Amino acid sequence: MNSSVETQAILALADGTIFRGVSIGSLGHRVGEVVFNTAMTGYQEILTDPSYARQLVTLTYPHIGNTGTNAEDTESGNGHKVWADGLIIRDATMATSNFRNSESLSDYLQRNNTVAIAEIDTRQLTRLLRDKGAQNGCIMTASNGETITSDDEQKAIELAQGFAGLKGMDLAKECCTTDSFEWTAGTWDLSDTLLNRDVAGSHDSGTGGFFKQLGTHIDAKFNVVAYDFGSKTNILRMLVDRGCHVTVVPAQTPIADVLAMNPDGIFLSNGPGDPAACDYAIDAVRHIIEETDLPTFGICLGHQLIGLASGANTIKMKTGHHGANHPVQDLATGTVMITSQNHGFAVDEDTLPENVKSTHRSLFDGTNQGIELTNKPVFSFQGHPEASPGPHDCGPLFDKFAEMMEAAKTAQA
Repeated sequence: MNSSVETQAILALADGTIFRGVSIGSLGHRVGEVVFNTAMTGYQEILTDPSYARQLVTLTYPHIGNTGTNAEDTESGNGHKVWADGLIIRDATMATSNFRNSESLSDYLQRNNTVAIAEIDTRQLTRLLRDKGAQNGCIMTASNGETITSDDEQKAIELAQGFAGLKGMDLAKECCTTDSFEWTAGTWDLSDTLLNRDVAGSHDSGTGGFFKQLGTHIDAKFNVVAYDFGSKTNILRMLVDRGCHVTVVPAQTPIADVLAMNPDGIFLSNGPGDPAACDYAIDAVRHIIEETDLPTFGICLGHQLIGLASGANTIKMKTGHHGANHPVQDLATGTVMITSQNHGFAVDEDTLPENVKSTHRSLFDGTNQGIELTNKPVFSFQGHPEASPGPHDCGPLFDKFAEMMEAAKTAQA
């Protein structure tokens, strides 16, 4: 970077640690939980994943920004905003060389009013978080080219210490769509992006704020209602690939309204925050489990909600799991899958009731990664099987959901 145009920035942790660097995003300050992500690619998907709301994301891979950004690789709805409250990296690349690039990372961050800091020792920061656990933090930039003073540093520490933390925080209702909408597009290939360049920046009506629905349109066999707690677009595409017509509804939609849609199955999406704080969602899932026989599939926050509705507890993790390289074992087959992960809470396996069995377990720390009810067609997975970007090992979980709905339709025939 050109030192004549650099803007100073700091990252302050609640324990008083200060990291000094330069701003590559918007000016100002943001507070949140500081976490680290070990993925080597996919920084745009990470930034736009609603599950990162109220978090300051540290990328452990050192060189970030070389592929720029584009209109297609975003994962969020509601205007395709950046959901992460801040970005922390080692080196911001000077040039972008990918043929799909339409905007530099720095310009993208500034346009989306996202603070970001570069040129800090992310290895030191990651070790600190690994040893002490995820910490509350504050990214603060200098204003109008001025320098960061000791008073600024003290204020940033106080702001970090004043952040309430994610435990007890319900963010699902803040990150979901505000209106129900239909999703009908499956996965897409690079040739589809040429069509999207003509409409980039525009929104289709009735899509809850998503960009143009790129991808194949598949004849629907199943009517699926998806509760949106902060869903990623590729989850919806993966459902469509299995023959699902998906109706996405806001997080607080009454279960009576969902059942009135006569669904063949119900999907519970990923999302941010503390699952135990989402009492409205827990009540809805409990009704599904106790009062219906509808096939139900949950991912990430949806997985945790199924656990809570079944009578289990959730726990706040020390550092959480964030990355695209986490090994998870299928307990029935012994198969090890490489998975994408993004969560700071986990289902406490020791509290599972008798009618709920553990199906998957993390090989990093032994935490629960999947459950299944023995008396109902209900199952869930902690990681992100839609994996965009990332490994595709968990794709068959979507097949399982489709097979459950097919079996239910056959039994009713």
